[in-house]
Amino acid sequence: MGEKGQKARDHTQQAEANIKIEKTMSIAVPAVVEEVVGRTGFRGEITQVKAHILQGPEQGKSIRRNIKGPVRLKDILMLRETAIEARRLRPKVMKGAFT
Repeated sequence: MGEKGQKARDHTQQAEANIKIEKTMSIAVPAVVEEVVGRTGFRGEITQVKAHILQGPEQGKSIRRNIKGPVRLKDILMLRETAIEARRLRPKVMKGAFT
């Protein structure tokens, strides 16, 4: 009897997990690139941009995002999430600059 209850519980947990995944995967928010801030990454393969969110609950907000691949001004990005913002790029410190 306990085995049937366990299977039913596992099935409902799996269904809830699938619903959460579908919600996050299906909703993409458009954002337009306002400014290309700079290049980052070990080899400069990542571009940091400021993007203006066009729709969704955070509409009108400008955020920093890291983009891999080619990007230029006025490109439209489809963001899966808008809550996390990229860290600001720090200027490179030359050796002996602050001694």
